[in-house]
Amino acid sequence: MAEIVATPSQGQTFGKVSARSSAARHEARTAWLLAAPAILLTFFFIVLPVFAVITLGFTDFELGYSGFQFVGAENYLELFGDRTFRQSLWNTFVYAAIVAPVSIFLALGLAMLIEAEGIGRSFFRTAYFLPVASLLVAMATVWQYLFHPSIGPINAMLALVGIQGPNWLGASSTVLYSLAIIGIWQTVGFNLVLFLAGLTAIPRDLYAAAEVDGARSAWDRFRLVTWPMLGPTTLFVTTISVINAVKVFETVKTLTEGGPNKASEVLLFTIYQEGFVYLRVGYASAMTVVFLAILIVLMIVQYRIQDQQVHYT
Repeated sequence: MAEIVATPSQGQTFGKVSARSSAARHEARTAWLLAAPAILLTFFFIVLPVFAVITLGFTDFELGYSGFQFVGAENYLELFGDRTFRQSLWNTFVYAAIVAPVSIFLALGLAMLIEAEGIGRSFFRTAYFLPVASLLVAMATVWQYLFHPSIGPINAMLALVGIQGPNWLGASSTVLYSLAIIGIWQTVGFNLVLFLAGLTAIPRDLYAAAEVDGARSAWDRFRLVTWPMLGPTTLFVTTISVINAVKVFETVKTLTEGGPNKASEVLLFTIYQEGFVYLRVGYASAMTVVFLAILIVLMIVQYRIQDQQVHYT
């Protein structure tokens, strides 16, 4: 006697497929509704302002005037012939070249010392993070006092060893380095917290295995275990440090106003001057586009290096 196997009818199969597609459409609509606020905020506060800045960069728009004209690449041609812009671009590069590497290596060394010390770890974390949480504008008075050429403690300590201290914030030869010291002071704490998180995530078994393989000294353990495992953290810290250094503005505006003789004028301060002091919004927008291009290049470099590390591992 042949067995009779019950098979679903075509209508039942179609009904199941229709139900699944309806559920998928409902899930997609729900996802879009949930993502809509973030999409709208991104459009109105990121995409639209960037588009407006790029557009204004091709105009002669000035605050206080009712109309403006499209001038094509005239702002950019003027930009790269502007001595002030070139000086601010160079000052920004020098500042970032000092602050970023020094703050990274100093934060890494301090993080390793704090991680190795079991007592007072929370205290040191908090102490080094205080400069990040403090308002730099409020700390400007303190730094002005520290760098004061006659009554400042820094020059007083130099005088004890027979060295005549310079006019830190008032001389063209030292003002940028003085601002870099402040930048390092403010950045180290943030980098320190990131490195501490990276060190905490390293499995302790790796150090035991490295010691079995012959890594007896602290340098060998750092070279074979700590540094390779901190690769992603170091890449992130480097990118953030460089971007933050390029975006320096508060210290220049508060302490030096770009002086003396534009020796401390950086890119964001020049943009501020052109847009909000001289009211040349079109020209300042062209500068902003160049600034955004620099940040985009830095992000692309980060992604390329990160992809190479992923493929290598």
